[in-house]
Amino acid sequence: MIIVQNIEMSEIAIRVEHLSKKYHLGVINNGTLFRDIQTWFALKLGKEDPHSKIGENKYSINEDHFWALKDISFDIKQGDRIGIIGKNGAGKSTLLKLLSHITAPTEGTIKINGKIASLLEVGTGFHSELTGRENIYLNGAILGMKKRRIDQKLDEIIDFSGIKDHIDTPVKRYSSGMYVRLAFAVAAHLDSDILIADEVLAVGDAEFQKKALGKMQDLSTGQGRTVLFVSHNMGAVKNLCDAGFVLERGKIAYASGNIQDVINFYLHIDDISKNSSWTNVNKLCADNLYYMPFEFFIGDNNGNIIEKTINSDNEDVYIHIVCEIKILDPALMIGYSIYNEEGTLLYYSGSNDIFNKNTPALVKGKNHLFSQIPIHIFNSGSFIIEMTVHLFNIAWILAPRDNVPSLKLNIKKFTEGYCGIFRPKIQWQTKTV
Repeated sequence: MIIVQNIEMSEIAIRVEHLSKKYHLGVINNGTLFRDIQTWFALKLGKEDPHSKIGENKYSINEDHFWALKDISFDIKQGDRIGIIGKNGAGKSTLLKLLSHITAPTEGTIKINGKIASLLEVGTGFHSELTGRENIYLNGAILGMKKRRIDQKLDEIIDFSGIKDHIDTPVKRYSSGMYVRLAFAVAAHLDSDILIADEVLAVGDAEFQKKALGKMQDLSTGQGRTVLFVSHNMGAVKNLCDAGFVLERGKIAYASGNIQDVINFYLHIDDISKNSSWTNVNKLCADNLYYMPFEFFIGDNNGNIIEKTINSDNEDVYIHIVCEIKILDPALMIGYSIYNEEGTLLYYSGSNDIFNKNTPALVKGKNHLFSQIPIHIFNSGSFIIEMTVHLFNIAWILAPRDNVPSLKLNIKKFTEGYCGIFRPKIQWQTKTV
């Protein structure tokens, strides 16, 4: 059954019950006009689609369709700041489009209390032939605002966007950064009760991202608006959101009122099965033309796996990658990224680092690469190390924060209790004055 409507709820801003969304692969209908009419009448009458599959296997993937979302339910209270986390293809963008009424659910109900302002993709809701100023009025009208109210907000929106000199230029001539600046300024300042922001904020520069996150915090804490935020930047999610959930393959895999617990689940910080070695038993990258990994592990200089907690600055700890290179390409970069418990990227290192004067000579066939981890700079804690492989400035083979091989490194030092991610040995001296 499909029901999407505004309802009166005292504390609930969004209620989602048994929501599902199915996409057909390569087709846009049921195959015949008669079947399409049957589906249309059933949905208009609030009945189940007679051509949808019945039973628990209806959510399985087959050749002609897949379920982007599968029977998810949740409540979001007014004023909540919710982070929605998940890998690429988990269903995050589909969920936001359903909540924004851009597309309709296949099954389930969405009940919303208030107006929604959405920032899903660069230029969403903009008419390319209209100027920035005209698009501000267009978006306000879509939200049901009177022209007089938009007039009152206009100067504030333009100032926040930082594109005053180009506000009377057609937006089709805007860069992606200018697009997102104006789109966010409009969504944040017009009279909406719920603000939905997707990863589109990543298009803006660092200064604007900081400004935008500060504005969303002000909207939720100062004005009581509800904020839904999707991002792969765990630092931004932690700074903005109080609670959240993790989507995996269209389902809610984990939800918590503590955003740090949600981040930990996503990064597998608390996954005891994650250890210091990985073997490619599932044939990852078997179809890739350039690269195929075999092993990825934390070990010593001799290639012995280290499974214990590291508690000495003087211990030699290495990252080892055993792989097959199918095509020799100077652009091929094989390396790793290391993250702290909050999902902040600490550094990336690759086989062709410009700082490496002795770049390893890769050969076609089997290779064993290894690189020392600078243990002495780290503080105590747990760290996630991910294999990262790409053709430099061309394409990812194993992209960061995606479904890539990852390891868990535990470090415990005698300086327990010191703050900060890093704890390098700093030499101090005194001088007689």
